[in-house]
Amino acid sequence: MRPDTHARQVLDLLAQKGMLRPSDLDAIEVPRMVLTRLSAASLVEKVGRGLYRLPERDGLEHESLTTIATRVPQAVFCLLTALQFHALTTQLPRQVWIAMPRGSHVPRIDYPPLKMIQVSDAAYAAGIEVVERNQVPLRVYGAARTVVDCFKHRNKIGLDVALEALRDVRAQRRASTDELWHYAKICRVTNVMRPYLEAIE
Repeated sequence: MRPDTHARQVLDLLAQKGMLRPSDLDAIEVPRMVLTRLSAASLVEKVGRGLYRLPERDGLEHESLTTIATRVPQAVFCLLTALQFHALTTQLPRQVWIAMPRGSHVPRIDYPPLKMIQVSDAAYAAGIEVVERNQVPLRVYGAARTVVDCFKHRNKIGLDVALEALRDVRAQRRASTDELWHYAKICRVTNVMRPYLEAIE
């Protein structure tokens, strides 16, 4: 098969998937050096260690999230990142917040900068929503779960951020008190949240 055919296969796969790792080429039997040549010719862009995209994908919404989701499929976006995703905060986080199962190591990613929390198995799985962006599935905690997490990790992000998120989620009718209470029990933060939930009733 001619090299230009290999290049076309890679570009087609990138258009379909949004992002590629060199190992993805094994499935279509294309040498990995094709990615290097396409990158040198500015036909594809390297966005991190072993991660490539089409250059015209610059500036796409949630780009840093798709980068992480491709590299670390078990990561769940949480706290400030999830708040921003759900438009429940005025904060602009400097890092991407992810939740991983207890005992996980911080993923080795050069960019974007990560902040990881470890979560017990039962709490880790609760409230995950899968949303596709740029052909990449993103795992993000839903609005109610995210607000509860903000109270649980108030020492990391600030009680003011948690209170703002609670006000916004109720004002926008994105979560009921029952939903918030459900996740407060799972995350063992009912005593902390009780006075605030009672105040907004």
